[in-house]
This record gives sequence, structure tokens and C-alpha cells, in this order.
Amino acid sequence: MPGVKSVENKLEVKEDTPTANSDAWLSTKVKTMLLYHRNVSGLTDVSTTDGIVTLRGEAKSQAQNDLTTEYAKDVEGVKDVNNEMTVAKASKKQTTGEKIDDASITSLVKMTLLYHRSTSAINTSVTTKNGVVTLSGKASNAAEMNLAAKLDSDVNGVKSVKNKMTIE
Repeated sequence: MPGVKSVENKLEVKEDTPTANSDAWLSTKVKTMLLYHRNVSGLTDVSTTDGIVTLRGEAKSQAQNDLTTEYAKDVEGVKDVNNEMTVAKASKKQTTGEKIDDASITSLVKMTLLYHRSTSAINTSVTTKNGVVTLSGKASNAAEMNLAAKLDSDVNGVKSVKNKMTIE
């Protein structure tokens, strides 16, 4: 973060890290995925039993509700999604999110590509200037190239995406 000169880490791990593809691991992965997308709520309650993710909470719209389900379904290891979210009634008051710096946007975009099983974070270079993300690198096909741009355009703080990727 800008202005940070050092970090003294005094955190202690009290629990074992969830094993890959365990229910706890899947819940954490889905929660993390939701945090990176501006069109869904990162406050969604996520629980997993036998690979089936259950979503609870309140969505601002039916579109947000549906999108939350789609993002959860796309997490590798998720067998199915049970969406129990409710849709909020229209509110008169709207709030604006905090401004996010370019370095944070770049990190969020890279994590989005990493968590999505159909895109490659390793083969994709990401740069951000004034909220405009530029993707370069190699995609295995046109679908992957287009999906990377589509997913990244939904990341909080992204104003637009310039896709300069090429197909291998």
C-alpha cells in the first residue's frame, strides 16, 4: 500500500489451514472470489457441505443474486450452488464505494484470473493506469481471452479493460 514503510506481523495461526477441496477450503475460496467483484456483495454468507455451496444474505437486485450464484459455481471444486439469498427492496439512498488505487486493482485482477478455472493468471500480464486495465499475454483460445476481459471488467475499481492478449 502507498506510504507503508514496514509491516510487523504478530499474527498467530491458531487453526490448521483447510485442506484443498475440503468444504472449509471451498467456502473460503468462494468468499474470496466474491470479494473481488463489484457487482456482488462480499458480505454474502457462504457455507459448504459435501462440495455444495449455500449462499445466504441479501442481494441488491435479482441480477446481483444470479451473478453471485454464477461466480460461486465457477469456483473449482464446487459441485453445486444452493442460493438462499433474498432480494432487497429498492432503496432511495445509494452509496459510492471507496476509490481504489491502480496497484490494488492490478492485484484484484490477477487474483480474479487465478481463481477462475478457465483463465490463466500465469500467462497473463496485467497493468493498470487510472483504473484502465491492460491485459497482455497468451490465451489458449478466443473464449479464454474474452472471458479474462469480461471477468476483469467486473473487478471493483476497473473503469475499462484493454485486451491485448494473443491466442497461442
